[in-house]
Amino acid sequence: MTRKTAKDFSPAVLKSFDLYVHGDIDRRGFFDRVSKLGLGAAGAAAMLDALNPRFAEAEQVKKDDARIVGRIVEYPSPDGNGVVKGYLVKPANVSGKLPVVLVVHENRGLNPHIEDIARRLALANFIAFAPDALAPLGGYPGDEDKARELFQKLDQEKTRKDFVAAVSALKALPDGNGKVGVVGFCYGGGVSNFLATKVPDLAASVPFYGGQPKAEDVKNIKAPLLLHYAGNDDRINAGWPAYEAALKDAKISYEAHVYPGVQHGFNNDTTPRYDEAAAKLAWGRTIDFFNAHLRG
Repeated sequence: MTRKTAKDFSPAVLKSFDLYVHGDIDRRGFFDRVSKLGLGAAGAAAMLDALNPRFAEAEQVKKDDARIVGRIVEYPSPDGNGVVKGYLVKPANVSGKLPVVLVVHENRGLNPHIEDIARRLALANFIAFAPDALAPLGGYPGDEDKARELFQKLDQEKTRKDFVAAVSALKALPDGNGKVGVVGFCYGGGVSNFLATKVPDLAASVPFYGGQPKAEDVKNIKAPLLLHYAGNDDRINAGWPAYEAALKDAKISYEAHVYPGVQHGFNNDTTPRYDEAAAKLAWGRTIDFFNAHLRG
C-alpha cells in the first residue's frame, strides 16, 4: 500500500489534526470539524485513522539490534518527581568515552518512535537517554490518546526539574565524555529551549519545532543552538521572530532552518506529516552539529 503524505490531506484536515494532537480539541472536536468539510462522520474517522502513527512500519532500528545495547534506568531527581526514568541506549562496542544526548519526546511520553530515535543516535556513536515524563503516572500507556490525557495531569514544574536532573546525571556517566546535548520534538523542542536557558554547561541544544523560551531568559543561554522549524506551522512559528531578535540581542550562537512547505512534526516518520527530504536534511544537520559540539 502506498504510504500517505501530507499532500493527501487538505490544509483544513491537517490543521484540525494539529489542534487535536496538541490537546486544543478532543476526538469529538476533530470529528465535528472534519465532518463539516463534506467528509461526514465516517470520512472524519478514516482521516484520523490515516493520520495516526504507525510505529512498527516506521521503525528503523530494532530493540534487539546487535549493534546497540538498551535498558531502562532511573536517575535521582530530588527537586522533581524523585526519580527520572527512561531508556538508555549506546553502541554495543564502545571505544573510549562517548558524548551523550538527551532525547525529549512529544506530548505523549516515551512512545516507540522516540525509543527508535534514541537507537538511531546510538548507531551514530552517541549514548542516548530518552526519559519518560509520564513515568510518575505509570509511564507511556501504549495508546496515544491515553498518553495525551495523562500528559495534562503532569506537574510541569516537577517535570522540567526532572529533565534538568537528567542532564546532571548524564554528565556523570562513566562511559560518557562529560558533554551532554539535547534534542527534542514539539513539546520536547520546547524543553530543549528551556534547558538551554537553565543549564549553563549544556553543550548543545537542537529543538525541532519547539516552543520558544521567555524573552527575558534568552540571555542565560550558553549552549550553541540548532533550531528546526516547519514552514507550515503558524502556531509555533509565531514565536520565532521575537526569539530570533532576543538571540541576536544577547549575541547567542545559533543556526536556524525553516523547511518550506512541510508540516509540524515533519521529522516523525510514523505519520503522514513526515517529509522524507526535510527530515533527512534536518537529521543530518543534527548529527553534524552534535559531532561538532559534543566530541573532542
